[in-house]
Amino acid sequence: MNIKIIVLMAAIATIVLAGCNSKGEEPQTNNSADDVKTALADSGRINLNNLQWTREPASFEIKADTITITTAPHTDLWQRTYYHFQNDNAPVLQMKTREKFFSFVVKTDFTQSHHRFDQCGIVMYLDSANWLKGSVEFENDEFQHLGSVVTNNGYSDWATTAIPADVKTMWYRFSRREDDFCIECSTNGVDFSQMRICHMPAAAEEISFGIYACSPEESSFTAIFSDMKITECAWKAHDGQQPD
Repeated sequence: MNIKIIVLMAAIATIVLAGCNSKGEEPQTNNSADDVKTALADSGRINLNNLQWTREPASFEIKADTITITTAPHTDLWQRTYYHFQNDNAPVLQMKTREKFFSFVVKTDFTQSHHRFDQCGIVMYLDSANWLKGSVEFENDEFQHLGSVVTNNGYSDWATTAIPADVKTMWYRFSRREDDFCIECSTNGVDFSQMRICHMPAAAEEISFGIYACSPEESSFTAIFSDMKITECAWKAHDGQQPD
């Protein structure tokens, strides 16, 4: 065979191989849709089938507009502070975005919660050391804890207020303004009250956020999530004291 033909064939083979990965497949590209931008373009509607599990529970159901999660015993999200233990096994169902300004709303129904620390709510779970959550945690037949946890660099805090035990539904609104975040709650889905403002350095670019449910002790219950939507950022820019 002519030497020029051999060289030409070798060059063609090199070009072809360069367009494939080591398994002979097409090279992977990062073309996944931004879930927030997609929802905003569709009047705030979220395609629940596009959400991704960080940890999948043994029992769940996703319908057109409702998600149910049945918790397993000894599941939780907590890192170190005060209790010193680390629990990082709660099921988390999330969407991803790089959008810097938006709000996420969801209604939670925890009528079946019955054991201490049973909980369900909103979450932004980046990794085991950086996340936040807002929920109602069952305590007893008289009161329960409405609260939030922010975990930075592997250490959690916990801010709570006591509410009556007969409250069995709660709306949450999670808002992002760049790498600052606001968690709000509502008993009617219309009037929201601030629970927490926080900063999370690990959340400077792409984030994952959504819902979770867990039972830290020997318990199990079914949590119901509905009325999920994405809106323009409802957490308005600060109009008070100007920065230094």
